[in-house]
Order: sequence, then structure tokens, then C-alpha cells
Amino acid sequence: MTQYQDYGFYNDLPGHTFFYLQRPLLSLLNKDKNQCILDLGCGNGHLVNYLLAQGFNVFGTDASEKGIAIARQTNPDRFFVQDLATGKLPNELAIHNFDTIISTEVIEHLFDPGGFISFCKQTLNGKGELIISTPYHGYLKNLGISIFNKWDTHFSPGWHGGHIKFWSKATLSHVLINSGFAVTDFKGCGRVPYFWKSMIIKAKIG
Repeated sequence: MTQYQDYGFYNDLPGHTFFYLQRPLLSLLNKDKNQCILDLGCGNGHLVNYLLAQGFNVFGTDASEKGIAIARQTNPDRFFVQDLATGKLPNELAIHNFDTIISTEVIEHLFDPGGFISFCKQTLNGKGELIISTPYHGYLKNLGISIFNKWDTHFSPGWHGGHIKFWSKATLSHVLINSGFAVTDFKGCGRVPYFWKSMIIKAKIG
């Protein structure tokens, strides 16, 4: 999976997993069905540590050594540095049979989102669920940004390592379906409906 080298950005910012995502994401999980979870691009480990506290069996990986060092302060045996050059999970994670992958606020940073989703499918060994969150873009939100002339601020072109993909429910669903997933759930998160900050899409291999 050499294309995994091109993902290029995992976020270790303190607010990487935003609090407004936690409750909607938790509502999509079931301990009987989601028994072994991987947070791919876990940043500083906030979400993994939160889900561990809720009783889930979950691990995290990220290319940022800084982020993993922060994460390990709470649960040192649950976090591992991802070497993007290998195109594989760290050896400590490769031994697990993951039935669920979660990736929050990562895919908007990636040059090759299709390759990322293919990697998730391979990691799931052809069965399981993928839950992705990313900033939401839809007609009303885009219209509002245009009316108030906020596109320059919204795109933030000076932000090093910023967003390079801008997803709607339709475009993210299309990429998932083309990769062999079936979309099962959608949740808008933050703000009021159709002006959501982010969205969560859940899909299963099928």
C-alpha cells in the first residue's frame, strides 16, 4: 500500500477530536458489534481515551510522535506511531482483528482519500464498519458562506497543513461506495441543521 505514504498529515492538535463529535459518534457504536476498534489518525488520543472510559476496546495510531507521546500519558499500551512509509499498521496493531475503524477530521487533509479508504478496507480484512467524520459542506452552508463573503476565511489558505478536500454527504458517500462500502448512517454535528460544523458517515463493507 505505497499510496499510504501520500496521506501526509495526521493532526496532533489538542482539539483534534472535538467535543461536539463525541455523543453522536458514541451513538453509532455498540459494544457487542464493535468489539475491536482502531482510531486511524488518532492525534493526541482524546477519542481513544474517551472510548476506553466508556468500556470499548480501542487502539489508536498516528504518524505524529508528538501526538502519540501525549496519548500515552493516559493509556500507554493503546497507542502506536504509524510509519507512513511502510503502508502497514505498526506490528503491535497488526496482530489484532479490527472490526471497526474510526477516523475523525483526517480525510479532509489527505491527497489520496480513496487510497486511505482502501487501506481501511484492507485493515478490516474485508468485513466490518468504517466511521468517518469531516467538516460538513452542503448547499445551505455553502450559500451562507457566499452571502457573508467568508470563503477566504473558511478556506484558510495560509494554514500550514490545512484542509485540501471539502466534503459533502454526497461526495464522501460516493467515494465510500466506489470502494465497496455501503453507507448506513449519517449525522450532522455542531451548530444548527444544514449549517453543521462536521458530519459523521458510517459505512460497512458490503
